[in-house]
Amino acid sequence: MTTMMRREIDEIPQAVARLLDAGKDDISRAGRALAAHDPAVVVTVARGSSDHAAYFLKYAIELELGLPVASLGPSLASIYKAPLRLQRAAAFAVSQSGASPDIVAMLEGAKAGGALTLSLVNTTPSPLADTASIALNIQAGPEIAVAATKSYVNSIVAGLAVLSEWSGSDSLKKAVAALPDHLDNALALDWSVLVEPLVKAESLYMLGRGPALAIATEAALKCKETCELHAEAYSSAEVLHGPVSLVAESFPVIAFAARDKAEASIAETASGLVGKNANVYLTSDKGRGATILPFVETGHPLTDALALIVPYYGMVEMLSRARGFDPDKPAALKKVTETR
Repeated sequence: MTTMMRREIDEIPQAVARLLDAGKDDISRAGRALAAHDPAVVVTVARGSSDHAAYFLKYAIELELGLPVASLGPSLASIYKAPLRLQRAAAFAVSQSGASPDIVAMLEGAKAGGALTLSLVNTTPSPLADTASIALNIQAGPEIAVAATKSYVNSIVAGLAVLSEWSGSDSLKKAVAALPDHLDNALALDWSVLVEPLVKAESLYMLGRGPALAIATEAALKCKETCELHAEAYSSAEVLHGPVSLVAESFPVIAFAARDKAEASIAETASGLVGKNANVYLTSDKGRGATILPFVETGHPLTDALALIVPYYGMVEMLSRARGFDPDKPAALKKVTETR
């Protein structure tokens, strides 16, 4: 039987195409508003997979515009009631449901502090959409499986589309427009080589740098959520400052590398871990001794990184079932988590 998670993974290219078509006017409006506001800093508000989407957008904004981006802890507003001075800021809130009280409170606090606020939500109307200066429906469609997949991808695509309008980058606009076809190709990639070594694994590392590190953090969460398999995401540089001590013979490592300036660095670290007899898997052909995972080249480093999550999602759904779990209904989790 095909799981709901698998169906939703297969819907990703169509969901992205729907967003780019139905949301084009709102995307353009958001980009113009950000350009007019001309923020000196950007802050993000999110939790879970949505926070990993915000993490990806952090790198995208910093790389494209040179603006610093910081994540705000929602408890600043919901628990500590701390006022923030954000007159020269833009605030991005990302949420599948738009319903968590602490995320809503933090965006309200950012707005009260003077920030231009933008929400990326899959549910409109919703409290978060109602709070934002600009609400953008990410158009992922109903997502039933507890583990977010298409809403994660569409949140990033919505942010990248807005960024392309804000920055005026023709290369990013072109890459975003081509994503439905590239993600369709990514769906066909086979990462099943990972399943057998991970079925009985107890822990593994996910590595990356820049936008690929944001992909690694999402990959690690999905491992925990759907497979009850402990996974930690690290920068391929940071892993050498201590965590490498745990890498022993046959320890699994997945290194996410996009076609960008960090690819060689990630591949070098992965190759070094091969020397420790770890089981290393790498989305690059620049490494030595690692098992190469197939990847899609999209023509832009940001969309290259995003495309890596699609074959991973397909693999982790298979891994969940192979480990005896139902990926649609992870234990102790529910679709909408409301924290305060």
